Amino acid sequence: MTRAFAFLAVAMTLLTGVSPAGAQAGFGGFFGGGSNFGGNSNYYGGGSSPIVRTLVSSPGRFAPGTIYINTAERRLYLILGNGAALRYGIGVGRDGFGWSGTHRITAKREWPGWTPPAQMRARRPDLPAYLPGGIENPLGARAMYLGSTLYRIHGSNEPETIGQAVSSGCIRMTNEDVTDLYNRVSVGTVVVVGN
Repeated sequence: MTRAFAFLAVAMTLLTGVSPAGAQAGFGGFFGGGSNFGGNSNYYGGGSSPIVRTLVSSPGRFAPGTIYINTAERRLYLILGNGAALRYGIGVGRDGFGWSGTHRITAKREWPGWTPPAQMRARRPDLPAYLPGGIENPLGARAMYLGSTLYRIHGSNEPETIGQAVSSGCIRMTNEDVTDLYNRVSVGTVVVVGN
């Protein structure tokens, strides 16, 4: 019983990034998908995820700190160790834009600007050549760049797309969830994308 309580306290600490006492006080917002800023704050824009961030058993044998993305399931797992993982809902590439592989996070940006790739602009000539960072930017509040690919794990101001296959290959999260993940990982983090 003591071991179970200790695990729960550690899990809440990991999920909220605060002390166990603080974790208990903020339990509703972090597990319920609501804002972490109190009330109905929408500081990051876009609202809460339709898929609640959850502490789960690890989906496989990955080193602690690894990000595992299951595109078929439309979930991202941050491996915590001791058989546990933090699971987030994600949006993935639509038909014809799926991919898999192993990369590392090579850069992290807060409120990143967006330069649509040439391939995307060829498909969508109405896109701007560049869009500065901000609440209207499709990369959202945070972005983590994956190796030399054109892909990122990034935020979105369209929470209704979480759980859907809608992107051109990037992994979308709500702004709240991507900010939470961004604060937990560093440049060099291994990202494994599977189907």
